[in-house]
Amino acid sequence: MNVRQVIPRDAIPSIDDPTFGTERVGEPDDEVVAVEASTPKAYPVRVLDYHEIVNDAVDGDPIAVTWCPLCGSAVVYDRTVDDRVLEFGVSGKLVDDDLVMYDRETGSEWKQSSGKCIDGPLRGRELRVRPAGVLTWRGFRERYSNGKVLQPPENAVSEAASDGDKPTPIEYDEAPYAAYFESDGFGLAAHRGTGDERTWDYPEFGPKTVVLGLEIGSEARGFPLPRVESEGGVVHEAVGGTDTVVLATDDGIHAFENPGFEFDRADNGTIRADGTAWDPATGSAADGRRLERLPARRLFAFAWRDDHGVDAFYGRP
Repeated sequence: MNVRQVIPRDAIPSIDDPTFGTERVGEPDDEVVAVEASTPKAYPVRVLDYHEIVNDAVDGDPIAVTWCPLCGSAVVYDRTVDDRVLEFGVSGKLVDDDLVMYDRETGSEWKQSSGKCIDGPLRGRELRVRPAGVLTWRGFRERYSNGKVLQPPENAVSEAASDGDKPTPIEYDEAPYAAYFESDGFGLAAHRGTGDERTWDYPEFGPKTVVLGLEIGSEARGFPLPRVESEGGVVHEAVGGTDTVVLATDDGIHAFENPGFEFDRADNGTIRADGTAWDPATGSAADGRRLERLPARRLFAFAWRDDHGVDAFYGRP
C-alpha cells in the first residue's frame, strides 16, 4: 500500500454545512450521487470534484458523501463509529491513487474506496456503506420530483481549481478532471501528465471502466458496466448468500436485493419481472412495489482491483 502526501491537508475543502435547493450547476447529463430519503438528495459530481467530501445527515442519520475523481469512486458512508459521529476532511494524501480521508475527532486516516481506517487510533475499523446511486441530473429530477440538490458553497477555494498546490477560487462551471476521464491512463501520474503511469493487463475492459462493487458478508463482487450491458443489462447473482439483481441503465448501474424474481429486458427496453415493469435506477415497480437497494460502491475498475484483486470481478477478466 503506497501512501504519499500530494497536497496540504484541507487544500481541497470538505463541505461541512451543506445547503440544498432546486437549482443545479452544470448540464442535464452531469452525474450526481443520489441518496434516497424522505427528501431525496443529489450531490453533483461537478461540485464534488472540488470538495470530495460532504458531511451531511439524512433523516437524522449522519452520512459522508465521498468522491475520489482519480478513482471515479462514489461511496456514501455512515459517519457513526462506536456511537461517535465523525466529521471527515481531505488529508491531501493518496493511497494507491485513492483519496485518503481523515476524521477530525481522532485524526485517523481512511481509504476512501474501501472505507477502511489505515492509520491512527481507529486503525482496522471500517465504515459502513449506505445505499446510494449514481445517475444523471436529468434522471434524478425525473424520478425524484421532491428531491433537492446540493448548492455550491459561496466564495469557496480549492486546490482542484488551481494549477499548483495553492487553493484558488472555484468556477463550478468548469470540469477539472474532464481531460483525465477522456484519457487512456489512470492514476495521479496520468492526471498530471508526469509519466510513470501505471499499467493495465486486462484487455476485456479498461482501467477506468465503471464498476459497481458489492461487499456482502465476506464476499466481494465487482460488476463491470460493459459486462452487465452485454447480458442485456440484467445480471442475477448471489453475493455473500444474498440473491441480487444488477441492472444497467442509460445513465448508470444499480444493484438491488432480489426477492426471487426473474428480471428480463423487454423489447421496448423496459425491465420486467413478476408481471410488471420496474425502473432499473430506483427499483420501483409500476404497481407500487419497490426493491431494496443494496449498499454499493461505484468506482473505476483499477480501484476495485487495487482493493480486492482480479478474482473479485464478475466473470473475471
